[in-house]
Amino acid sequence: MQATLHALGGILLNALPTFFLVILLQLYLRFMFFKPLERTLGARFEATEGARKAAEASLAEAEKRVAEYQAALKAARTEIYAELEKSNRALEDEHSHTLMQAKLQAEERVAQAKTELADDAAAAREALIHESDAIADEIATRILRGRAA
Repeated sequence: MQATLHALGGILLNALPTFFLVILLQLYLRFMFFKPLERTLGARFEATEGARKAAEASLAEAEKRVAEYQAALKAARTEIYAELEKSNRALEDEHSHTLMQAKLQAEERVAQAKTELADDAAAAREALIHESDAIADEIATRILRGRAA
C-alpha cells in the first residue's frame, strides 16, 4: 500500500504542472478570448438593440406623421365640403332669385296682356255696337224701302 501511495504521490506530483497549465490556460483564454468576445457580443447586441429601438422610434414617428397627414386631409376635406355647400347655397339662392324675377316678369306680362286683351275686347265691343247700330239702321232702311215699294 505504501508503494501505491508513493506511486499515487508521484502521479500527482507529475500532474501538478499539467493542472497549473490547464488553470493558466483557462485564465489566459478567459481574459484574452472570452472577455473580448463577450464585449464584442455585448456591443453587437447593443448595436442591434439600438438599431431596433431606432427603427421602432422611426416607425412611431412615421405613424405620427401619417396620423397628422390624415387629420390635415380630413380638415381639408371638411373645408372643401363647407365651401362646396356654401357655393351650392349661393347658386341655389341665385337660381331662386332668378326664378322669382322670371315669375314676376311673367306675371307682369300676363297682367299687361290681360289689360291689353280687356282693352281690345272693349274696343271690339264698341266697334260691334257701332257696327251693329249701322247694320240695324241699314237693315231697317232696306226693310222699310222694300215695303214702300
